[in-house]
Amino acid sequence: MSEPSKPTPPVPAPPRVPMPTPPKLVAKPVAPAAPVSSDAAEWGRVVEDGTVEVREGDTWRTVGQYPDGTPDEALAYFVRKYDDIAVKVTTLEKRVETGEASAADLSKQAKHIVGELTDAAAVGDLAGLRARVDALLESLSEASAQEAQAAKEAVDAAIVERTAIVEEAERIAALDLSKVQWKQVTADMAALFDQWQAHQQTGPRLPKGTAQQLWKRFRDARSTVDKARRAYFSELDDTHRTARDAKTRLVERAEALAPRGVDGIPAYRGLLDEWKAAGRAGRKADDALWAKFKAAGDALYQARAEQAAAEEADSAPKIEAREALLVEAKAVADESDIKKARALLTRIQRQWDEVGRIFPRDKERALDDRMRGVEQALKGREDVDWKRNNPETKARANDMSSQLVEAIEKLEAELAAAEAAGNAKAAKDAKDALEARRAWLNALGG
Repeated sequence: MSEPSKPTPPVPAPPRVPMPTPPKLVAKPVAPAAPVSSDAAEWGRVVEDGTVEVREGDTWRTVGQYPDGTPDEALAYFVRKYDDIAVKVTTLEKRVETGEASAADLSKQAKHIVGELTDAAAVGDLAGLRARVDALLESLSEASAQEAQAAKEAVDAAIVERTAIVEEAERIAALDLSKVQWKQVTADMAALFDQWQAHQQTGPRLPKGTAQQLWKRFRDARSTVDKARRAYFSELDDTHRTARDAKTRLVERAEALAPRGVDGIPAYRGLLDEWKAAGRAGRKADDALWAKFKAAGDALYQARAEQAAAEEADSAPKIEAREALLVEAKAVADESDIKKARALLTRIQRQWDEVGRIFPRDKERALDDRMRGVEQALKGREDVDWKRNNPETKARANDMSSQLVEAIEKLEAELAAAEAAGNAKAAKDAKDALEARRAWLNALGG
């Protein structure tokens, strides 16, 4: 910024010419002022009747009257008026330099000062002040244009950002809202509304028409989602109410089974299937109803547990008796006479059944499995013995033995003949066949 031009040298006052008398500013008397400086005398003068004039270029302009004071006091008064405006110009220059306000605001201030300088009732270098203000306006003009462009770009960007918020809300509203996770959708819409409000508060002001159009789209999308959400939860409330009523009745039926004890467990299991099919009644109601329903079932199963404990205690001597019978049953495998082994096992089985049922059932099954092993081993021996002693089997075996004896005698003759003839190959074949037939005969017990 260029420095203010230096004051031009004083010139003689021109001859007074008749001219219209401007409105006179009559100053009120003030306290005695300090002596007027040479600069004040350079830019102003006081004529005989107390009229104060200021020099602007080569002409003098009347700025007011100070009739009740000395010429120095009159000039001092109007110099202070000039100083007030000069302070404003200097302050504005500093604000422009520091950029503490927008160029548009600073331009408004500069134009206001221009208005004050026009026909200002002040004594001083008014032309210099106007030049300084004009320089400020010139520099602020370009900055204002840049600010206006930046503001336009900011508005354009804000429109894009707010449109993105609207489009996301519309995308959610276009979903099949009967199948969405409402917790997530509600959170998403709330977040979009928060973004919208933050954008309104911190973003640039959008054109009224654009802002209203975008808000209508956002409001409509939000209304669509809210309407669907209310309908969903209204229907869900009806569903929960139906399920709650059904489960309340199931709780009452389950609690009514308590007097039946263990015998009520099958019926309770049926009620449990109905419970699963009844649907949800809402987390809070479900938790409370389930606690009651489970307590009713726990009472039944506790009765069964007590009964099982009593049965298990009663089964202890029975378990010992069957363990003893299993030890005794080992003699079945050691008995070579199958008939005696069967008689021994039959007696043990009769005593086994006389012991009675054992609890818990898995313990009974384990003992039965061990006894079943003894039974199956004896049955295997009996099957082998039956096959061996079956008349038909024996007849077939005797017939086979006779055939093998004949084959062996024939092969022995062939072997002797081959050896006598020195036919090594024939002798080897006869010998191999002979060994095979003898092995078969041994297997048949011949």
